Amino acid sequence: MPRLGFGTWKLKGKDAYNPVRWALEEGYRLIDTATFYENETQVGKAIHDSKIPRKNLFITTKVWDSDLGEKTKKAFKKSLNKLNMNYIDLYLIHWPRRLRNESWKVMEELYREDKIKAIGVANFAVKHLRELLNNFDITPAVNQFELHPFLFNQEEELIQYCKSHKIQVEAYSPLTHGKRLNNPTIKSIADKYNKTTAQILLRWALQHNFIVIPKSSNRDHIQENADIFDFEIADIDMKEIDSINEKFRLLSNTSTWN
Repeated sequence: MPRLGFGTWKLKGKDAYNPVRWALEEGYRLIDTATFYENETQVGKAIHDSKIPRKNLFITTKVWDSDLGEKTKKAFKKSLNKLNMNYIDLYLIHWPRRLRNESWKVMEELYREDKIKAIGVANFAVKHLRELLNNFDITPAVNQFELHPFLFNQEEELIQYCKSHKIQVEAYSPLTHGKRLNNPTIKSIADKYNKTTAQILLRWALQHNFIVIPKSSNRDHIQENADIFDFEIADIDMKEIDSINEKFRLLSNTSTWN
């Protein structure tokens, strides 16, 4: 699984096709989509038109809340058809709603049939992960959830739980939808390394061994976000970023969910 991927939430129609093509041209090989995004057809077409061999790509999609339970198998086949692919590299349960366990059972079956190379979850709290580990054979390969320095301390327990059970952490909204790009601490460190604040946030995630999936519809930003492998943030600066404790969250805190 590539360490840097391209997210596609809120990219629809032509606004999904072009950015995915640009991302692939800039060297991204992990593309993340979902049934809920309503862009699997456009994402699949962009991938197909790129002419990049399928084996060189890592494609993720997700099952939506309304398709949990026995509907998951049908939903998966629908996603596969929209993407115009024979298999998916990673299939995720999008949110830990009711019937998540029933969906996991179906996903284990699809995994054993080699229709999916890996199965995982998104937005699962520790209690939801523990439930899966206690009741099923296959441990989620990935837990994808909102993660950035402004939420890092609040998610420490979840990060450590994933690490201790060899569940890969994948960070979405790593750039906070642009809402914290002017943070003084991040700006100061960005100036020190002659990088943008976005590049610092993404490099911080990589150095914590998180998979990171920034999204943009701007080609220059897509290129900028990929230019994060030619420098390393020093330990003292990593610790300063880690110490930011804003409790800033964009989306729902599922640790409160049943």
